[in-house]
Parts: sequence; C-alpha cells; structure tokens
Amino acid sequence: MMTEAEQDKWQAVLQDCIRHCNNGIPEDSKVEGPAFTDAIRMYRQSKELYGTWEMLCGNEVQILSNLVMEELGPELKVELGPRLKGKPQERQRQWIQISDAVYRMVYEQAAAQFEAALSKLQLARPAMEAVIRTDMDQIITSKEHLASKIRAFILPKAEVCVRNHVQPYIPSILEALMVPTSQGFTEVRDVFFKEVTDMNLNIINEGGIDKLGEYMEKLSQLAYHPLKMQSCYEKMEPLRLDGLQQRFDVSSTSVFKQRAQIHMREQMDNAVYTFETLLHQELGKGPTKEELCKSIQRILERVLKKYDYDSSSVRKRFFREALLQITIPFLLKKLAPTCKSELPRFQELIFEDFARFILVENTYEEVVLQTVMKDILQAVKEAAVQRKHNLYRDSVVMHNSDPNLHLLAEGAPVDWGEEFGGGSGNGGGPRPAVPEAAPTSEKQRRAKQVVSMVRDEEAGPPFEAGPELLSPASPDSVTELRGLLAQDLRVESPPPAGPLLNGAPAQESARPAATPEASPPASPLQQLPPGKAADLEPPKPSDQETGEQVSSPGGRPAIHTTTEDSAGVQTEF
Repeated sequence: MMTEAEQDKWQAVLQDCIRHCNNGIPEDSKVEGPAFTDAIRMYRQSKELYGTWEMLCGNEVQILSNLVMEELGPELKVELGPRLKGKPQERQRQWIQISDAVYRMVYEQAAAQFEAALSKLQLARPAMEAVIRTDMDQIITSKEHLASKIRAFILPKAEVCVRNHVQPYIPSILEALMVPTSQGFTEVRDVFFKEVTDMNLNIINEGGIDKLGEYMEKLSQLAYHPLKMQSCYEKMEPLRLDGLQQRFDVSSTSVFKQRAQIHMREQMDNAVYTFETLLHQELGKGPTKEELCKSIQRILERVLKKYDYDSSSVRKRFFREALLQITIPFLLKKLAPTCKSELPRFQELIFEDFARFILVENTYEEVVLQTVMKDILQAVKEAAVQRKHNLYRDSVVMHNSDPNLHLLAEGAPVDWGEEFGGGSGNGGGPRPAVPEAAPTSEKQRRAKQVVSMVRDEEAGPPFEAGPELLSPASPDSVTELRGLLAQDLRVESPPPAGPLLNGAPAQESARPAATPEASPPASPLQQLPPGKAADLEPPKPSDQETGEQVSSPGGRPAIHTTTEDSAGVQTEF
C-alpha cells in the first residue's frame, strides 16, 4: 500500500479477518466448548497463571498450539537467539522463519492428538450418559452436599476478600467499560440509520423500485463491510482500565475491545436482517415508489426501537461477563494460598462412581463466583437507571414495539439480487451468473464469511473481492493478497503460519467462525451513491418510550429481543 489511506483500508480488512478468527469456540458446542476452555484455564492456573489470556483465540487446535508455544517460544529464543548471524533485521527474519516452522510442527501434532482425544471421549460417552440417566438424583444430591461443605469453608474468606479488594472497584471498572461501549453501539445505530436513509433517498431521486434489489444487496452486507463498520469499532479503542488493570492483573484490554466489537457486528447484522424481512413482506403488497419510501421509513423506525432494547440487553450481558472475567481470576489467585491446599480433603465426600461427574475444583469456583455475582448484578442494575448510557431495566421492553416481530419465520436471508435483479448496471434485469463454486445455499450464508467483502469506489480495482473479476494486478495489490489469503484458508492441512493474539493487531452470544467450505464466494460490495441525507440525524433512543410490559417469546436470534437471565451468565476467563 503506497498511501496512508490505502494502508488504513487494508488494516481495516485485516482487523476484520482477525476479529472473525478470534470469534471464539462455537456456541453450538454446549458441553465440549465449556469443558475445553475450563481445562485450558485450570491448566494455566496450575502454573499460577490467572487472569485473561490473549491467546485464547481461534479453534481448539490453534488454542492448544498457542498454549505450547507460550512455553516453548521463549525457551527456543534463549537457545537459538545467540546462534543467529547477521544484522538485526536479518536475525529477526531468521527467527520468524524458525518460529513459524516450529509452530507448524506443533500445530500438526496438536491436531492429531486432539482428534485422538475426541475419539476416545466419544467412545466413553455412551457409558457415562447411561450412568447419568440412572443416577441423576444421587449425583445432584452429592453435588449439593459437596457444595454446602465447600461453601461453609470458603464463604467467610471469600466474602472478606470481595468486600476489601473487589467491591470498591466494581463501579470504576463498569464506568470504564460502559462509556466506549455505549458510544460504539450508538455509532452502529447511526450507521444503520444513515445507510437506510441514503437508500431511501436514492430510490426517490434515482433508481426507483427497479434498483431496490441492488441497494438491498449492498445493505445486507453492511455488518461485514469493515470500512463502513470501522467508525463503530474505533469507539472501543479508548478503553482503558488504568490502575485497575495492574490491580486485577489484566494483561490487556484487547480481549474486551474485541468482544464488544463482535457484539456490535452481530447487532448490526440482526438489525439488517429484521429490516430485510419486514421490507420483503411489505413488497408483497405491490407498493408504488411513494408508498415504498413511506414503508421503508416506517420499518426503519420499528427496527431502531427494537435495536435500542436489544443492544441494551447485549451490553448489560457484556458488562456482567467482563466484570466476572476481571474479578474471578483475581479472587481465585487471592484465595489460592489459604484455600487451594485444603480442596483435596473434600474429595472424600464424593462417591467413587460419581467422581467423573463432580469435580471439587469446579464446585469451589462456583462458590467463589456466587460471592461476587450479587455485587456485579447490583452494579449493572444501578447503571441501567442512568440515562446517559441508554440502558433499559430488565423488566422493560419498548412501549410501542411490535409484538409480532418474533413471529417472523426463521429462514435464509432474502437473495435480493436473485429475486429483484439489481446487478450493477443491470437495473431490474438478470444478474451475472454466480461462479460454479458458490451454490446459492452457501451464497446466502452471509454471516459465515472468511474475508469481508469490500470495494472502495474511489480506489477501484484494489478492493474488488475476487481476482477472477479483474485483470492481473501488481504483486503488491490487495486483490492478490486477499486471493492468496483465501486460497490459504481453503487448504486444511497447512496450519496458520503463527499464533494469533486475541485482539491483534488492534481492536463470536458470538457466531461460530466460518469454515472455508461454508464461505460464500467473495464478491464486490459496492458503496451506495453519495446520499443527500448526510446532515440528517437519526432519532435517538429515549427512556420515555419504555413501558412495563412482558417481553415476547423468542424466535430467530437475529430478530428476537434478548432476555436477561442472571443465573445464565457465562464466563470465559
């Protein structure tokens, strides 16, 4: 990239790729995922390593490889560093090559051993499930008995520790998290409002209904357009914990920045999906251009009201999880000298037949979590009263929200290009053929992209999304780099060249990261023509629009109002 502007655009794309890779272990793994992260966390705690871990990112094999490299890397550097010859730049290049080669070896071995471990566990699973089904009542009773004994031993010490070392700092941590996060979600709202308003003006002034398919296809990719979303993501960059970071042994805030950014992307995609679905229903009535524009404005207002409540719920859940992620490791480390050595004696309280299902260490951590949980819930509840953060109370939903939104059927997103034409320059005519490698069912899975689709209308070819659409470019072009990146992602055998840091270079609940097979073909996402509403302001959320109502039941996550469940808070620390 020869100019600063091009470098900024490329960095936005690269950050989006890393954000996608760091989206966490898929949440559809309800048992295996938490068990894996617990095992990693306890292994590190056995080495007295508490707190957030920046290298807990990627898939399971990548995480295991990172775990090995965290110990092996420094040892190799001490052993091999003095033997490297040449100027500093040359020695650095040699070290990168060595560490990459070692990482690939580690990755291959970790992959093989992880697969073997999964196979072994899968074979043992039926027998364990049979025991659980038969003895569930006894297992629960035994677990409750163990928890009561551990609670009697741990609670007095834990409560003193919370009262003296954690409770006074919770409001400060929460405030530091809330300010940039709320600004980021407000920016998401503003970007969505502007894009829809620009589209509406373009329909009135230029394209009319014939261009709707083209406009909506661009809008459908908004959440995965890193340049348009960059202003939202940048709001998290000022996040600082200052002295709190050292007090609670938080190595970096990048973990929290990236998690909030992923939530922003998801909420943008949810808003776009809801807007698409409602607009598609409206089009079935055959509106005129004037009627369509009024409908778009009405639907936009409905979606923004929905977004206000949903984003409030998501932010409160994020604040709770972040507070737990900061305070629980600190408490465990603080209590370890006086409590950890006493845990083995509680093993005697567990029947031998149930030892595989009840773990003393897990029960101990649950008791510690309970001691601080009430303070965290209370702090977040009090924050919801402050209007400046636009948070709603847990029992409140939008006064004028549509109770029928949850009835929208789950299904694939609307393929606007296929259904309404809308190809670039085609008006309402047929679109160009989709490459054979991209079946329609995969093409519609826009949330499963590996590389975000970007096109900069001023720069032209460098940000086209696929080399097959262009004439050969120079070796330094973004197109070629992205093509090589996409090719590398499609090959399963070679592992990544090196470990990814959670949050690098600067900053998935989360959607699962995409596999190359599930990725739609990269296609250009064109910018909307310059809108005439740049100076328009979106309607801001208002606490006066709330009322005491019962939230409607759930539906598709993308359109369902998020509910609060204090007992269901998940932690990843």
